[in-house]
Amino acid sequence: MKLQIYQRSIDKKSERSLVRQRGDIPAVLYAKGKDNQNIAVSGADFQAHLRQLRPGHLPTTVFELEGDGVKCKAVVKDIHYESTTYKVLHLDLLILDEKQPVKLNVPVQFDGVADCQGIKLGGFLRQIIRHVKVECLPKDIPSEFVLNVKELGIKQSKRVRDITMPTGVKSLAPENEVVVVIAKR
Repeated sequence: MKLQIYQRSIDKKSERSLVRQRGDIPAVLYAKGKDNQNIAVSGADFQAHLRQLRPGHLPTTVFELEGDGVKCKAVVKDIHYESTTYKVLHLDLLILDEKQPVKLNVPVQFDGVADCQGIKLGGFLRQIIRHVKVECLPKDIPSEFVLNVKELGIKQSKRVRDITMPTGVKSLAPENEVVVVIAKR
């Protein structure tokens, strides 16, 4: 996913307001061992990409940033919304270095919900955590983790240790942390 960016001169409130009036999003570009850069991201591009993403998949989405002599890959580390309209106010972007591991949150999805034994007996699926924090190289970033809940009965659960981690991906979450439980109504 490509995003057009341009440099901002200084970090003043008045300048950020002008950027937002143009429909763009003020952002900060972070890189390990380098100075932070104040940039602005094309608001139309970012909103278009945001509409295409499945809920919860923004932390694992790699964006290609282009503009003002900058061409790199980055992930969104933090996003600030306006409290009433949910308009994006600010982005923190982390430049990906192919040799440096990155820590990020990977969303958890479920397979076999319609055939789950516990749900057929009157229970319901209760997701305890939506993301699992992992560390990996940028080339190994998983888009999501999928847990099969088909065999779970009422009051049974799946934990972080039940997630199959791909090679090169290390979980930073406690392995006994509950991800999902089939709760009794």
